[in-house]
Amino acid sequence: MANRIYLCLAHMSEAGLEQKYIKEAFDTNWVVPLGPNVNGFEKDLEEFVNHNDNLNLNKRVVALSAGTAAVHLALIACGVKPGDEVCVQSFTFCASSHPITYLGATPIFIDSEKDTWNMAPELLEEAIKDRIAKTGKKPKAIVPVALYGMPYNVDRIMEIANKYDIPVVEDAAEGFGSRWKGQVLGTFGKYGVLSFNGNKMITTSGGGALITNNEDEWREVMMYATQYRESYPYYQHEKIGYNYRMSNICAGIGRGQMTVANDHIAHHKHVQRLYEQLLADVKGVTVHKQPNLNVNDNLNTPVYDSNYWLCTITIDPEVRIKGQENAYKTIVQGAVGGAAGVIHVADSATTDCQPNDNVEALRVFMDAAGIEARPVWKPMHKQPVYKNCPAYTNGVSEAIFKVGMCLPAGPYVKDEDVKYIVDTIKSAIVE
Repeated sequence: MANRIYLCLAHMSEAGLEQKYIKEAFDTNWVVPLGPNVNGFEKDLEEFVNHNDNLNLNKRVVALSAGTAAVHLALIACGVKPGDEVCVQSFTFCASSHPITYLGATPIFIDSEKDTWNMAPELLEEAIKDRIAKTGKKPKAIVPVALYGMPYNVDRIMEIANKYDIPVVEDAAEGFGSRWKGQVLGTFGKYGVLSFNGNKMITTSGGGALITNNEDEWREVMMYATQYRESYPYYQHEKIGYNYRMSNICAGIGRGQMTVANDHIAHHKHVQRLYEQLLADVKGVTVHKQPNLNVNDNLNTPVYDSNYWLCTITIDPEVRIKGQENAYKTIVQGAVGGAAGVIHVADSATTDCQPNDNVEALRVFMDAAGIEARPVWKPMHKQPVYKNCPAYTNGVSEAIFKVGMCLPAGPYVKDEDVKYIVDTIKSAIVE
């Protein structure tokens, strides 16, 4: 292949509307945070998340500098303080759990269910009961995650949350446009988190948003996102706030991206179907897909409707990959799939919890073939920084981490790219 195939490369609208909105910002000198593009982007997002044939949701949205900022503000709004505990999915990116520690609280890690790879409801309830027994108080919030776009079991998680009266912060950073029984993720809990990072379903280069239930919640979050400045002719602060609002320039990109959001989602689903078809007969390689359930046997409304932000596979330990004998022999010098210059060089090539040798060998093989592939997220309860945090585990996320891999799915990934990726996987396997 002439060009490298990336996991999910930012893709602008063919009409160039992103540049149009950015130009308007420059022409009107709205190059600072807030402005017409921010207001317009929030309105577009509200129309998107509230679109449901059966419900009148009336959600409000606050555009922010990052999805991590959205998690942080949601936890503040839930009343999380030093010494509190928050139940959070272990199988996730660190942005789901780090904001808990920003607040001096403790993450309580919850392992995954096998079919979706997301928070296991039975472990969640076990954890809540155990934390109440051990600490005398219940967790202050629950943070399920839409891993790689896959919906979590909304009904069961919300049932448990309501039973114990614990607010839910839905981390749908990877699940923009994913749905549960036809309703957009991020609209079920007290708060919903979205991300518009450079490799997400739509992008604002960097940025995120927080979905709130009503005007009062929206207003409170807005205050915290703008340094909590009170309404005086001078700067008066009665609470600690943060500089978390999105810039008018970034929001201009977002407004253009919203015009192609549904096209992007449809493309990712198409790529997923291709992987399922082309890898169906490859022994030892399994494409992870959503549970095939429909609402009341209505074939038009699936229970799980993933955006398939990234397509993922698992590789059986018995599969032998070319070059496998050299796996983990060399220390990685830079970020694998990340930004250069932000990685501290490790002392060793291995850790006590890592992908199997054949998974790492396949990653290296595909990298040499011009394909970006990555391991799945390392469970947070196995991260050194969280080694002392309580975790309620069943072995699922650790097992998937050893055999899982992410494959390209973005709008620039063409049908012939998927075929090339699959052919590369086949050629890497030692018969």
